[in-house]
Amino acid sequence: MTRKGQGDLLTLLLAAVTTLLIEMALVERKFALFGGGFGQSQTLDTPAETVLFLLGAVGAHALLFGLFFLLLRRLHGREYDPLIFRFNLLFFGVAGFLAALTAKFELLSYFSDAVSFQLIRNLGGGSLFDAFLFVLNEGALMLIGLGGALILYGIVVVRLRRRGNRTLLPAGRSQLRWAVLALAVAMPAIAAQANGVPDARDGLRRMTAYGLVNRLLEQLTDFDRDGYSWYSAQIDRHPFDASRHPLALDIPGNGIDEDGFGGDFVFVGADPATPAPKLPAKRKHLVIIVLESTRADALTQRVNGRPVAPNLAALARAGSSFPHAYSHVGFTTASLKSLFSGALDPRVGDPSLFSDLKANGYRIGVFSGQPESFGNISAVVGMRKAADIFVDAETLAHERAFGFAAKGSLLVDETKILAEFDRRMGDPGPWAQPTFVYFNFQSPHFPYHHPGMPDMLGVDPLPRGDISAANARRVQQTYWNAVAYADSQIGAIVARLKALGTWDDTVLMVTGDHGEALFENGFLGHGHVIEPAQTHIPFVLNVPGLSSDRPLGLSDMRSILLQALGGAPAPDNDAPVFLHIGAVDTPAAIGIVEPGGVFTTLALGTEEIWFSDSGRRARYGDLNGADKARADRLVNEWARQRWMRHLATRKAARSSP
Repeated sequence: MTRKGQGDLLTLLLAAVTTLLIEMALVERKFALFGGGFGQSQTLDTPAETVLFLLGAVGAHALLFGLFFLLLRRLHGREYDPLIFRFNLLFFGVAGFLAALTAKFELLSYFSDAVSFQLIRNLGGGSLFDAFLFVLNEGALMLIGLGGALILYGIVVVRLRRRGNRTLLPAGRSQLRWAVLALAVAMPAIAAQANGVPDARDGLRRMTAYGLVNRLLEQLTDFDRDGYSWYSAQIDRHPFDASRHPLALDIPGNGIDEDGFGGDFVFVGADPATPAPKLPAKRKHLVIIVLESTRADALTQRVNGRPVAPNLAALARAGSSFPHAYSHVGFTTASLKSLFSGALDPRVGDPSLFSDLKANGYRIGVFSGQPESFGNISAVVGMRKAADIFVDAETLAHERAFGFAAKGSLLVDETKILAEFDRRMGDPGPWAQPTFVYFNFQSPHFPYHHPGMPDMLGVDPLPRGDISAANARRVQQTYWNAVAYADSQIGAIVARLKALGTWDDTVLMVTGDHGEALFENGFLGHGHVIEPAQTHIPFVLNVPGLSSDRPLGLSDMRSILLQALGGAPAPDNDAPVFLHIGAVDTPAAIGIVEPGGVFTTLALGTEEIWFSDSGRRARYGDLNGADKARADRLVNEWARQRWMRHLATRKAARSSP
């Protein structure tokens, strides 16, 4: 190979290695593939996963740049200028690739907590209106930058051409072609292997070159065009039958197993409906307190010898406690919709506690430390429509504890919320009317501490920047301190109700929207793994005589509350509590909780079943006997939930104008 040929290949190597290292650094910073962190359940934590990830990432990146190199050489022709060729290789290969990465990660940044509310406002010169114009004009600014780069490119090329350094194309192209061909042949095998290792697969799909390769393979092997293939996350075992594929809706009683789990589905009926309540003439008040990210073991947890939740525990002792209560989803938005509607997946206009109590003459107040428009919560359950008084993190924008712009990160301290309650509902007179008050306390949300929160447990709360697996014990103590602070505000509410003279006529309920993993199994956060830490929640009423040991989901609570208010008894429901990650129709994982708090879960991407009581993990297809029957109970409950959703969708379509 000539020196010119070696120079070209060294330039190619420089371009490929530089862009790969930069992209891997950006991916690690954004998604913590190697380090893990809050909300990251899929990390490369074994040598095999890491090797497979590197093999796929390097192979796909080399293939992409090899093809680009060959294309660029062809465009330059047999007689070319080596300096112009190398400049083009660096400009379009490195600068072009990095510009695409910048656009990609800039877009992602708008959906993360990294974008500060204060920062965006500052970008707009202190005006939120101007800040939004800045965001909207970001694309135009990038186009201006692109135009400037192209002008610079033209100037450099003109100067290089003046040197007149044209020469014949050097030998050695055949070796590169063979290397590119070898990579093209190897990548399908590498991708097939990675597809069976979820952490490696999901990490690789965040890499640009591998994502392009895998998308091409998906399209080439989706023979029946049903959206599933040999290279999709869920492999299509019926590649030539569009009615049978992973996550297909299983039609009951047709003799076909459309989704490949549990055989043909047998529909045993829908959940019992909660009728419109008719409450007694003398109606009790209702106060619901939802504690963000609060686990069931808060009731018994002690830190430094101090109880974390003495007020919650006192309510449980004097009233009713439900030790096996669970969040269906592990995310705030879906959890609150289920709590208020009594349904797993409600729609706008469906009945809810807000419509129930409004129809029964209740005055309604909402005092929330989060934005209730987040995830369309308020619209789905009719919250703002029914509320006489509505206060949340958006109406109290000036009281936010942090400057984060993302709705899921907005937080108003409980004392600010209670001050609004005092101002708007602190007069005993209007309490002659039956009243429903909903409080949402956000302090236990990540990062578990905010300015002004006291150290309730003597733990010296950990700053956000120090939250890591290496500090797991202090992270846990910081979290429990936040729960203790929220619990102290439960006591403040009870004291206020007693001062108003309404305590004896009030049904008070406390629950959580979901739990929180605290690095016990290497994971921090919620909503990504079906396990007790992330789904098991407290459920306590100040009304005695209603306790139950049976598993309950958030969707069961509406009927129990209406019973506590004097309505019809809550319907018996022997079905297990259904849990899922992702949409009901396209979940990443599903689970059920049966008596005794026993979990059975299925990860759809790997078809791995987990039995919580034994700790056993096995592929669904390898099960038999009692284990197979137990796994099929899970699959059948999922199919039942999907079929109920299908029937509701069909009914809504028929009734729409």
